Amino acid sequence: MSRNIPFSVLDLAPIRAGGDAAESFRHSIDLARHAEALGYQRFWMAEHHGMPGIASAATAVLIGHVAGATQRIRIGAGGIMLPNHSPLVIAEQFGTLDALYPGRIDLGLGRAPGSDQITARALRRNLASHPDAFPEDVAELMDYFAGRGPVPAVPGDGARVPIWILGSSLYGAQLAAALGLPYAFASHFAPAQMRDAVALYRRLFRPSAQLDAPRVMLGYNVFAADTDEEAHWLASSWQQSFISLRTGRPVRLPAPVEGYVDTLPPAARALLDHVLACTAIGSPDTVAATMRAFIDETGADELILTCNMYEPAARLRSFEIAAQLMPAAS
Repeated sequence: MSRNIPFSVLDLAPIRAGGDAAESFRHSIDLARHAEALGYQRFWMAEHHGMPGIASAATAVLIGHVAGATQRIRIGAGGIMLPNHSPLVIAEQFGTLDALYPGRIDLGLGRAPGSDQITARALRRNLASHPDAFPEDVAELMDYFAGRGPVPAVPGDGARVPIWILGSSLYGAQLAAALGLPYAFASHFAPAQMRDAVALYRRLFRPSAQLDAPRVMLGYNVFAADTDEEAHWLASSWQQSFISLRTGRPVRLPAPVEGYVDTLPPAARALLDHVLACTAIGSPDTVAATMRAFIDETGADELILTCNMYEPAARLRSFEIAAQLMPAAS
């Protein structure tokens, strides 16, 4: 690549059509070990609820499971949806993880519920805590780690867990900049405000005890295979699930189909074209050229790659191809 930046992995623990959560978790372990061997920087999992194709709802539990099955790679949340939880509970959970796996745990925080409003209400029983309370919740969580909380977090008090702010709009960029925290943008599914958010974050950033200069990680979809044709066929599983989700019909990850994109009506095709701005699909050469252009254009400090493929072996192969593009692996 033209710039020497690390790559990381975002795993949504996809549940395949015909599969179940137990199978998904086995595949997550396989992927985490594969990513560790290939030299990826970190392996993150995301909190989602009420989605038939995503098994990472109990995110902290799953992070501990993956951390116990690996040796060196950083494991974390990309992210925990803080409005769903009390800051004390998250401080205790990630304080526990940090005690079990010191120096390996990351905590990314988002302000969306990671679900629809009905599911959010079931999670929290009431919605009195509105998204505008997110900065206060982040500050309270940081206080628990620093030993300044209204009650002690045990474990958690004194935990050295790096906090990231996640976002898909200008809101998270401003908060991350004000707190002096690293910023991860969800460009892999919501790229519309990526450039404006990154520019705003870098312009407003104020150094902190955790970070002395801005650090931007961008989400990116990669579907790599030995040929362009195979990669596009494999990517059709993600394309089907993405369109199903955006049209209110979430499903388990479908098997790939030939020519899926050509069957889409204009409105669905426009949805897909939008997210393809932060996606590489193709052979090693095609993926390398696409990713190089994206890194050069955005100036990203790190990419976190996601790849929802139906065939587990094909997903491992895709991350293997992407790893060949990392300077440290070349």
